[in-house]
Amino acid sequence: MKYFLIAGEASGDLHGANLIKSIKQKDANAEFNYWGGDLMQAEASGLLMHYKKVSIMGFVEVLLNLRSILSNINICKQQIEAFNPDVVILIDYPGFNLRIAEFCKSKHIKTVYYIAPKIWAWKENRGKKLEQFVDLLLLIFPFEVSYFEKWRVKTRYVGNPLLDAIANHKPDETFKQAYVINQKPIIALLPGSRKQEINRILPLMMQVMSRFPNHQFVIGGAPGLDPDFYQPFLNQQVKVVFGKTYDLMMHASGAIVCSGTATLETALYNVPQVCGYVANPISYRIARLLVKNIKYISLVNLCLDKPAIVELIQNDFTVDKVTQELNAVLPGGNKHLDLMRDYQKLLTDLGGEGASLKAADALLELIKQ
Repeated sequence: MKYFLIAGEASGDLHGANLIKSIKQKDANAEFNYWGGDLMQAEASGLLMHYKKVSIMGFVEVLLNLRSILSNINICKQQIEAFNPDVVILIDYPGFNLRIAEFCKSKHIKTVYYIAPKIWAWKENRGKKLEQFVDLLLLIFPFEVSYFEKWRVKTRYVGNPLLDAIANHKPDETFKQAYVINQKPIIALLPGSRKQEINRILPLMMQVMSRFPNHQFVIGGAPGLDPDFYQPFLNQQVKVVFGKTYDLMMHASGAIVCSGTATLETALYNVPQVCGYVANPISYRIARLLVKNIKYISLVNLCLDKPAIVELIQNDFTVDKVTQELNAVLPGGNKHLDLMRDYQKLLTDLGGEGASLKAADALLELIKQ
């Protein structure tokens, strides 16, 4: 069978890689073309576009790059037609992927959406596009199951692929020797995967360092960015690691995390965290007008339907507030034990491993129909 996958950011590359690995277990003759990244490329040949060339986030940023986005959509359509796949697998990245889904429907190409668009948060009208253009929607969060019952789109809950990614991770035995200095506990800084969000968030994270003289700080570098990008932020008190975020989580005592997939990964490693986000001011104002159905920005709180981790957004993301909340959740802090109990419930609610294999099974069933 021939599979065309589209992932437009680092988390999509991770899930796409595990999905490719599972497809190969089910289909020995599988052929792949895809938009993705290094992790997907490590599993199969067929990379057509690296996500670091197309990853754009924010209303203003999208408008400024609209010509490039439209050009990329046309390129992708041409590549799909040339490959003539049995199925196109859309991984998150909804602004781009829903346009591709519409194209595939017009060409009678089967489509599967893996990592559903977050229409439960905003742009709910995208549910109509899912109904019209997507043959199968694979869900990864328990709360999505009841939500998507209101839409006429075929769904299947497969579980969360982050559990697979963590289970498949092979620890770097040299990490502690290389990065743990004088036995000081580590606080991980995870400022996101896109240049614009890192430029807004990382400087403040760095200012927090002076408040924790008995800790050391390590930045989890985004895999799609050049190491030189981080040089202006570095000093003798902080290091940056690439491709070792899970090893960093294994050794971290706490973390300051940009909202996104990283909040869930941090929780699954039982690392106390403070979640923060700072958007372009204009994009933030637009988002406030559009996002009406959601109480939280972090996946941890969304899954638990409670404020288990602290979320500091825009002007609330300050050195004083981050310091206060991080002290509260670190071991010995007054919120630490409650947070650990919430993490355990989160793990139970998400279920066990096997999401990628279940997704592969669902793909093959659809192709054979």
